[in-house]
Amino acid sequence: MFFKLKKLDWVIVGILGIFMVLSTLLVRSAIAPYENKFVDYDIKTLAFYIVGFIVVFAMSLVDYRSLLKYSWYIYGGGCLMLVLVYLFAPEINGARSWFTLPGKLQFQPAELVKIILILMTAYLLGERGGKPLRFRRDVLPIGFITLIPFILVLIQPDLGNAIIYLIILVAMLWIGNTKYTHVLIGLSAIVAALILFVTLFNNYNADIKSYLEEHNKQHWYQRINTFINPEQATNDDKHQSTYAKIAIGSGGLLGDGYMQGELKNKKFVPYPYSDSIFVVVGEEFGFLGSAFLLLVYFLFIYRMILIALHCIDKRGAYIIVGIAAMFLFQIFENVGMMIGLMPITGITLPFISYGGTSLLINMLCIGLVFSIKLHQEKYKVE
Repeated sequence: MFFKLKKLDWVIVGILGIFMVLSTLLVRSAIAPYENKFVDYDIKTLAFYIVGFIVVFAMSLVDYRSLLKYSWYIYGGGCLMLVLVYLFAPEINGARSWFTLPGKLQFQPAELVKIILILMTAYLLGERGGKPLRFRRDVLPIGFITLIPFILVLIQPDLGNAIIYLIILVAMLWIGNTKYTHVLIGLSAIVAALILFVTLFNNYNADIKSYLEEHNKQHWYQRINTFINPEQATNDDKHQSTYAKIAIGSGGLLGDGYMQGELKNKKFVPYPYSDSIFVVVGEEFGFLGSAFLLLVYFLFIYRMILIALHCIDKRGAYIIVGIAAMFLFQIFENVGMMIGLMPITGITLPFISYGGTSLLINMLCIGLVFSIKLHQEKYKVE
């Protein structure tokens, strides 16, 4: 067992250690102005990381191919969890997305389904053995497999994770040897759908607003309208985006200093420990601190891609690409929405934002990457 652990990618382990230190310190700074609220979130973050490292090392010893064998059953269990959480979980912040566990812990099935979807897609792609994907026999069934959890998560509602499912699908279809004609069809469909959505949203803006307000989903309208029609959005609708950009810009080159962020300390930025934690980085550590974090992320993704390139088993490479694409999009979306390039979706910054379920699932993903690296020498066609 210990011989196997020597073969881990210790650069990635070191990066996880950097993330642990950064996340704990940033969450501590983010919750400082709130006194009796969000108590011990920094300590909980450290505790989740300790558990997460155990998850990484334990998962790395599990042969990932045994998970692929039962991917249909795992996928079914994931979809069942999404149904149960929508039917029986209490509503929190306008969404039914979390199971409440003993000890006031919360578990979000949509986070776990991301890795389940990656496993399921890798299994189906592996059936082709690297041959070009057929549209009706391969692309459509894989798309349908993604559509089910996509709809189940969208109605919770959880737009952020639903979008991530689509990103995983696109990335894995691409690496799975999709024909260029299929790519062209897919891109055309996406562009057409976006144009249709924007057109219908603008033409029926008042009706959509009224409908969503009646069903207590006004935050959907606010986020979408703020991005599509920023000139029409109220100051309240643009509050998070506006102050996030001001705070990051005020950080300048070196930042205001740790725990000294003025806008953060005056509570102008909502959810600084979660969605908006990049604002804390930009305001308190400036451009150099933000660049350092993005550079660490780049090295992190780069090391995973190196492992994928050395995979003998294509299914292992598919899994790693799915995981890398998931992380890459979350980083891009979270940073992008804080600087005004992307709409506000509630997607957190991987390994940095506070969130036990998200962090443990991310660590489980890294354990799966390590499992693929450790078990390549045992590969055989099954």
